[in-house]
Amino acid sequence: MIVRRGRSEDLPWLFEHDDASEAWIKRCIEFGEYFVAVQNGELVGFLRFSRFWGKIPYMDMIRVLPSYRREGVGTALFHAWESAMIEEGAQHLMTSSEWAEAEPQAWHRRNGFKAVGSIDLRIVQPSPEIFFVKDISGAGKG
Repeated sequence: MIVRRGRSEDLPWLFEHDDASEAWIKRCIEFGEYFVAVQNGELVGFLRFSRFWGKIPYMDMIRVLPSYRREGVGTALFHAWESAMIEEGAQHLMTSSEWAEAEPQAWHRRNGFKAVGSIDLRIVQPSPEIFFVKDISGAGKG
């Protein structure tokens, strides 16, 4: 499996597999805010991120095709993103999931994130959003 930054040729696949608008997907590609996983020449997953407050890398979405789940694709995407953010000098990573989503929360915790708070967004989703932060400030230092 290869994990790399998303490129313009990935747009048709991303339009099909990401729930974001086409305009947002194009913007994220332009700003280098996608990582994609490629297996046997086929895209099998992606990680899309942005920057909370324009500064803190925030994982917006990680998605792996159902037939490739539980094979380490999501973890490989996460590690590629984390490494890139360390190289860029980030001190923390952020992400979130709905309060009722136990499996994604367990995944975040396994990958070193700690819950830091929640916000009630039931005007747009059925349960509150819980936020997670991972301190990477000491990573990459010898």
